[in-house]
Amino acid sequence: MNQSQIAGKWKEIKGEIRKAWGDLTDDEVEQTKGNMESISGLIQQKFGLTKEQAKERLERVYSKFEDKTEEYKNNLRDENERNRDRLN
Repeated sequence: MNQSQIAGKWKEIKGEIRKAWGDLTDDEVEQTKGNMESISGLIQQKFGLTKEQAKERLERVYSKFEDKTEEYKNNLRDENERNRDRLN
């Protein structure tokens, strides 16, 4: 997931991060500005995880949104194809 996609879904992603790591405050998460490295570092520091552990767990959260984005794109493509077929 790139920074542009993260920015577009930041509110939702932030909520999932807070669910996954309930001890993180809104302010702490917001200060990272959606930067995956910053969030990962915060998680490492606050929960005593290794860099790899924090990154892996954070990627799982982000992947939920990648799946939704991909599903949304596929649905739009299918709908466009159906509309094109109707017009022809």
